[in-house]
Amino acid sequence: MTLTELRYIVALAQEQHFGRAAERCHVSQPTLSIAVKKLEEELGVLFERGKQKILPTPLGDKIVAMAGRVLEQAAAIKDVADANKDQLEGPIALGTLPTIGPYLLPQFIPLLQETTNKLALYVEEGSVSELASKLRSGDLDAILVTAPFAEADVVVQPLFDEPFMLLLPADHRLANKMVIEAADLLPDELLLLGEGDSMREQILAAFPDLNPREPTGAAVRTFTQGSTLETLRHMVASRLGVTILPQTAAEAPLYAPNLLVTRPFAPVTFM
Repeated sequence: MTLTELRYIVALAQEQHFGRAAERCHVSQPTLSIAVKKLEEELGVLFERGKQKILPTPLGDKIVAMAGRVLEQAAAIKDVADANKDQLEGPIALGTLPTIGPYLLPQFIPLLQETTNKLALYVEEGSVSELASKLRSGDLDAILVTAPFAEADVVVQPLFDEPFMLLLPADHRLANKMVIEAADLLPDELLLLGEGDSMREQILAAFPDLNPREPTGAAVRTFTQGSTLETLRHMVASRLGVTILPQTAAEAPLYAPNLLVTRPFAPVTFM
């Protein structure tokens, strides 16, 4: 077996599709299929071929998990070998959440280009679980996610904090207030991303009164299919409600100030 073959079966187990796994590994589908078949002839049946998904067998689950650890250790060996080289030279694969990358990277990339012209930055967006999985498998070198985040053997470095801001139509009832109190918000006019989104959970943790415990309470409206923070911005511009965004996202120049405005929240005091 080879590291390349192990990389193929890890990708196939994660993507559950030969075509997507081949695309992720930057090879043709026949190349990946032949390599997986060769490895199965050596080790045993690793995958069950279904009509919709390709799923690991019990043996495959064990071997894929071990393969992930082998690839991680192989990447660590390369890191040791590269330790004395210029750290700002060569390719780097960066994973980011869709709620961070579009707003941070336009500020970061020009500074990076001023610092070095020897580094090629590859950027991939995904959920926290997807990015963490690819970080563990060595497909990504680093990821940008929201706190809290904890993974064994992964170094976590806080980069920055930013406040939440209220984004609202310029003619909204709260637009005349320079500072917003949590009590000013009405759950049924608040637009958020769908259930399970990490930023949604942060917002509801910061504003617990917006998440009523009683099922009869006013519900926060959510958007799930293909939704991004820009989707929420468009909904607010259409006067469908208001939304809460991180400051970098809230203040991104997209609409004229006579259409949308942002307002800070009053500091939280603890009794």
